[in-house]
Amino acid sequence: MSSCFILALSAVLLPLMVLFGLKSGIIENLLAPLENDPRFREIRPVGSGRFDPEWFEAMAERNDVAFIVPRTRSIAATLRLRAGGEDARRIIQAELIPTAPGDPVLPGIDAPSDSSHVVVSLNVAEKLGLAPGDKIEGIVSRTYKHERETELLPLTVNGVASAAAFARDGIFVSHELMVDVEDFRDGHAVPELGWDGDREDRGARRFAGFRLYAQTLDDVAGLRKALLARAIDVRTQQGDIDLVRALDRNLGYVFWIIAAIAILGYGISFGSSVWANIDRKRYEFGVLRLIGFRTHAIVWFPILQAILTGILGWSIAAAAYFGVEVGLNALLAETIGNGQPVCRLRPLHFFIALSITLVVAGLAAALGGTRLARLEPSLALREG
Repeated sequence: MSSCFILALSAVLLPLMVLFGLKSGIIENLLAPLENDPRFREIRPVGSGRFDPEWFEAMAERNDVAFIVPRTRSIAATLRLRAGGEDARRIIQAELIPTAPGDPVLPGIDAPSDSSHVVVSLNVAEKLGLAPGDKIEGIVSRTYKHERETELLPLTVNGVASAAAFARDGIFVSHELMVDVEDFRDGHAVPELGWDGDREDRGARRFAGFRLYAQTLDDVAGLRKALLARAIDVRTQQGDIDLVRALDRNLGYVFWIIAAIAILGYGISFGSSVWANIDRKRYEFGVLRLIGFRTHAIVWFPILQAILTGILGWSIAAAAYFGVEVGLNALLAETIGNGQPVCRLRPLHFFIALSITLVVAGLAAALGGTRLARLEPSLALREG
């Protein structure tokens, strides 16, 4: 009979483990690209604004901001590029993207620290045949006092960004180079680079935009709300994030409803079985009471039996789950999992399953224990 209880428990636990493993694996596969891809944490301004350095300092101090750098006007944030050697005749127009140490889209690449180093996008690297350490030349032009002026800027390639970092022709540059190019195009002198122009003081600088990344996916909504409250219109990937969160939440509801029904049903069945088993062995329990066993000691018999049944049933279900998990992942990983496991449980999930099993089994056994506590020692004499 104990073996039947153990197998019945494992038969209830196994499908619940598989169901939760599928839910966990599928949701993790959907969330992983969102969590690992910094583009889903990016908050992009719409249009141009006027942001002073104090505003950037205040934003950088927020706990929900992972990265922020100022951005100049789009019309001034371009640079023509050409490589040396045989490709010197080929010139391409590239966008300037401000960066700094800790840029989420440049993992493992040293961000440019001065005006002579850049990180090129994959498109630029392929068109000009560039690799880390190569030398290229930037060409900056302007119309100043009715004359066309062009300056050349020698640059060193620190690295090549991934296609996901920037899909067009672009180069990641330091904040200083962004400011220098904007100043030059506005007709101002840039002494650091030897570029002549107007040397009048521009006053406090304000920037037209920013590159901003939230610390986590959950921080995107809060940052967007805070910026909108300051009348700063922004765009985010909040719709995609909310869709996956809603799917996770709804699948969680479905799982716990099914789990609650299954656990309640098994608990009632197990409790009834314990009650019937005590009735069947009431003579033996009466003898134990007669020879001196106290009530609380005898009540522990069905509870300990339930705990052992729970542990063994959980062990069988867990062992069977691993076999099912391997089969499901081999069958479905390539078709609906994009090569990732579609059924997956963490060690914490097994511990939670064991804890719930022992609690339910213990409560069910306590139901039979109340029956056992009411047995009289004289029962052994009457039925003996």
